[in-house]
Amino acid sequence: MIRVLVADDQELVRGGLAALLSLEDDIEVVAEVGRGDQVEAAVAEHRPDVILLDIEMPGMSGLTVAERLRGQRVVIVTTFGRPGYLGRALAAGVAGFVVKDAPVAELTAAVRRVMAGETVIDPKLALSALTVGPSPLTQREAEVLRAASGGATVAELARHLFLTEGTVRNYLSSAIGKTGARNRAEAVRVAESRGWL
Repeated sequence: MIRVLVADDQELVRGGLAALLSLEDDIEVVAEVGRGDQVEAAVAEHRPDVILLDIEMPGMSGLTVAERLRGQRVVIVTTFGRPGYLGRALAAGVAGFVVKDAPVAELTAAVRRVMAGETVIDPKLALSALTVGPSPLTQREAEVLRAASGGATVAELARHLFLTEGTVRNYLSSAIGKTGARNRAEAVRVAESRGWL
């Protein structure tokens, strides 16, 4: 029996995944959580063989959780099939990356293949990642751009990030140039659409 933990903040999706996986003779869903910051405790308590993580969850993102669970069999199951997310997930050591619009048979096959020691990646997303390439943003540029996504002023960003206003402007300018955007709002949209934030 393959013991699976499902982590997704949308209750209907989480319950649906759990119900569909439970129909399989060789898969048992041992836990379900709705927040990223609940996953580690659930893993410690239930000892799943495979952990299915959504990316965008309250408390902690699935990518951060994956980094913290390095060495475990983690499969990202997300709506956000963005090349940048795939790159970050692979860097975090995940064993699989499946988009939510894939057929159920692909998800159950991914669980079995990951359990067998394989790495499973959605083929369309893998091809897209090869054509888009890795993020050109440095970690600090991405951090500043992410913080700017809420529309904060440069002064507010500087206070929040403990940087000078000039340093914030430099990071924003660099991020705008690297994304090919005209302004920071467009840079945020470009970076988010490619999964760089």
